[in-house]
Amino acid sequence: MSTTTTVPAARGAAARGDRTGRGARTGRGWAVAGLAAGALGGAGIAASMGVDAVYDPEIQGDAAAIAERLGEQVPAILVFHVATMVSALLLLVFAAGLRRRLAAQAPADGLLPQVASYGLLLVSVAGLMGTALTTEMAFALASDDDVIVPEVAVWFGHWTGTVPWLWVGAGVAALCVAVAALRHGAAPRWLGWTSAVLGGLTVLLGVSPLQYLAGMLGPVWVLVASLAFLAGDRRA
Repeated sequence: MSTTTTVPAARGAAARGDRTGRGARTGRGWAVAGLAAGALGGAGIAASMGVDAVYDPEIQGDAAAIAERLGEQVPAILVFHVATMVSALLLLVFAAGLRRRLAAQAPADGLLPQVASYGLLLVSVAGLMGTALTTEMAFALASDDDVIVPEVAVWFGHWTGTVPWLWVGAGVAALCVAVAALRHGAAPRWLGWTSAVLGGLTVLLGVSPLQYLAGMLGPVWVLVASLAFLAGDRRA
């Protein structure tokens, strides 16, 4: 009886060791996806800053003038759309990989991996919704015909300048990585402290009335975390 009970236990331990060790160091494609997601997310934010007609003090309050100016900014709208959409899709891959990576070394049945992935899912949804109207608006604004009400164009300009900037979920993911790294050794300690700082600032901005400013820090953390996991797992 002792043989039959200890051998499966030993095999189970070996299997767990394989899953938490070697398994955590294989399959770095998710980190590459995160690297691209962070870069494209930042590019999308930069491009949306070029869609700034509603913030021009010379024409603020003049819906017709704003609509006309937005018609001149269609190239920036298209760059914003593509970069943000691709980033949103790649974030799904990064979220899944991050969940698996943290689960491999975090306590069993812990919430950190799941919450981290949910945070990145929020960012992906914000990017999806932030670009939801760009195709229709870009073609309408580029048209010589008056196919769009100027007030709708104004609303679109404010939407583009706020919704896709909602990267607060990345701050939540960063804080999860910080706890996983500093308490459970699931990531390098320097990444834990970096995630704590960037994640804390991102969340604070996200819950404040200046919530859109989270878009300035969220993509940076995704880039840093992706590089850390990519380089660290390669060395391991």
